[in-house]
Amino acid sequence: MILEDQSYALCATADCFNYNQVAYCKCDVLRGDSISEPFDFGINQNVCTLNQDGKRNGYRVSTFSYPDDVESPDGKKALYTCPGEANKSQFINFGHPARGTYSQCDGGLCFTSTRGRSFPGFPARLRKNEIMCSCPYSTICENLSESPQGYQISGAYNGQCSVQECSKCNSGALSESDCNFPNPIIQIANGDDIPVGAPAGTPEILSCLLLGNDNVPDSNSCVCQCESVDAKGICTKWAVFDESPLPAVCD
Repeated sequence: MILEDQSYALCATADCFNYNQVAYCKCDVLRGDSISEPFDFGINQNVCTLNQDGKRNGYRVSTFSYPDDVESPDGKKALYTCPGEANKSQFINFGHPARGTYSQCDGGLCFTSTRGRSFPGFPARLRKNEIMCSCPYSTICENLSESPQGYQISGAYNGQCSVQECSKCNSGALSESDCNFPNPIIQIANGDDIPVGAPAGTPEILSCLLLGNDNVPDSNSCVCQCESVDAKGICTKWAVFDESPLPAVCD
């Protein structure tokens, strides 16, 4: 669903921290067109009406638009792909899929009272164009979050990819046996960072739907590859490969 000319929160490259198994993310407040899952509820209510109502009731909704800070060549961030089964050995002879956890912010609720204020987990006051959003986790244990191509998170980019940023693919890491429990054991403590992410390819698809096939900019793109894992299957050695500038492929 496209939300036309509304104020919204963009969390695609946000910093987040964990408190009581909820990710709180410092997102940007923007105005314009954005896109989201419909999230239908009630009678004729959805993410669009929810965001409209929030304007006068102290909240905004986190939706998606193309994040300018990953645009190639001048963006200071990149989309890092944490590999899945299909691309775990894309650039190396034998690799392993990522087993991390990420924040899923599409449809997250954000609190306008936080703009320009202090918030736990962040040392500096938020700017007037920043807002705190609450986002649930997605894990590899959930069918809706599984993707053969893994998932994508944002990370720093200074003209080249950083292998250190690939360690974010281990955030809240889950061993395969953890998924056998009714409630997956997320290995993340209060105050720890956890990245915003989405199944691989989702940012590209949403950007194409929102901007049109010929209007999506080239992006800084990095692919993480896991070379070795520990006994629980958690990656202990990462490699990173730069695909920048990567043009969007819109059908």
